[in-house]
Amino acid sequence: MSGVLDISVATAVPGPASKQASEQLNTIFDSRAVHFVVDYDKSEGNYIVDVDGNRYLDVYSQIASIPVGYNNPALIKAAQSPEIISALVNRPAIGNFPSNQWHDILKNGLLAAAPPGLDKIFTAQSGSEANELAYKAAFMLYRRKQRGEGVDWSAEEISSCLNNAKPGSPDLAILSFANSFHGRGFGSLSTTRSKAVHKLDIPSFNWPQAPFPALKYPLEKHEAENAAEEKRCLAKVEELITSWHCPVAGLIVEPIQSEGGDNHASAAFFQGLRDITAKHGVMMIADEVQTGFGATGKFWGHQHWNLNSPPDMVTFSKKAQTAGYFFGNAQLVPDKAYRQFNTWIGDPARVIMSKAVVQEILSKDLAGQCARVGEVLYKEFEKLATKYPNHVKNLRGKGMGTYIAFDTQDAAGLVKSMKQLGINIGTCGTQTVRLRPMLIFTEAHIAPLMSALDQALAASA
Repeated sequence: MSGVLDISVATAVPGPASKQASEQLNTIFDSRAVHFVVDYDKSEGNYIVDVDGNRYLDVYSQIASIPVGYNNPALIKAAQSPEIISALVNRPAIGNFPSNQWHDILKNGLLAAAPPGLDKIFTAQSGSEANELAYKAAFMLYRRKQRGEGVDWSAEEISSCLNNAKPGSPDLAILSFANSFHGRGFGSLSTTRSKAVHKLDIPSFNWPQAPFPALKYPLEKHEAENAAEEKRCLAKVEELITSWHCPVAGLIVEPIQSEGGDNHASAAFFQGLRDITAKHGVMMIADEVQTGFGATGKFWGHQHWNLNSPPDMVTFSKKAQTAGYFFGNAQLVPDKAYRQFNTWIGDPARVIMSKAVVQEILSKDLAGQCARVGEVLYKEFEKLATKYPNHVKNLRGKGMGTYIAFDTQDAAGLVKSMKQLGINIGTCGTQTVRLRPMLIFTEAHIAPLMSALDQALAASA
């Protein structure tokens, strides 16, 4: 394996081979969002290699979805196992015909890392689908409680739902927050509030949007103002729940708003949300699609909240290499079979890969490594913010592992410069540069990252 400091960029980015490959791809598949075309066989660990031979330190990791490095030996071993070959060749309709290994795959994999208090799972194929399924579970439980336990569906409900009419298709809502991102499906898109490009032209549900706290940084200098801001937002959440035109069955929130700009809130804010949702019988859904699986220094981002009772559901995807939601309340299992169902209910092959990921994270304490490395990395960013105060603003992520971000004058331009210097890094929101390194990122990778940032910022200062 190459040394940890092995970065090499010999062409413009994207290079000529990457441009040619992208143009060829574009004849049959929309490639307008392509950054560069990758040679995954040559990529390894924390490093991604493009088809021009350029080798970058990757602190974006496929939009936060590569957990333990490119071509990880443990994952390669799992991918070559008889179990995964069987799952790929005989992909089952898992709800009807699960394999005799399915129970143990779940129990020894995903459930070994289940959020505290949540011992049940429903698997899915993407983060968007995981959130949509969680919404469905919240709606079904709400109506089940309205009917009364053991009360069956009425003939009117059965007939009206097929016409998208009441009472079978009731008016119910999921509350989300300004600047949130929960996916691009129809239900998940109705709770996504971050960018117009996701939502324009798409019909949506009339669901409530609450303000997410706009904290001021550095936090220690604005404690009173930030506490007042969070109190204001919590009051608005309760107002919306109690006054919306239809019942709010669920509330979904990200531990850190990722696509919307890496926006944080305090543990006290999330504790307040839990109190409000419990008070009004609203299912609290923690969207851990991006924050789950260790990057914040804990396996689950919501573990930083120190709640008295866990969220009702926790959705996941990305680093998990599969998707779904965890829950604990047995009543969230639908009252009849086939209500949460599709042919594959996720993909057993991806769940087997997820098992290997979980074992890597737990056996090597990679979440703890992220906490340790993140502390060192954040201190280096504080130095950079002091040196370039007009270009490294609102630094955030202290105590949140390697989940670090800052605002800058030209985020897209800075990211472009960083690629030319051999660092693959990403943006979010409108002016934010975000780090999403893999869980195997170590102290040794900090120096080349910060050196490139220093060089790029000096050029733009």
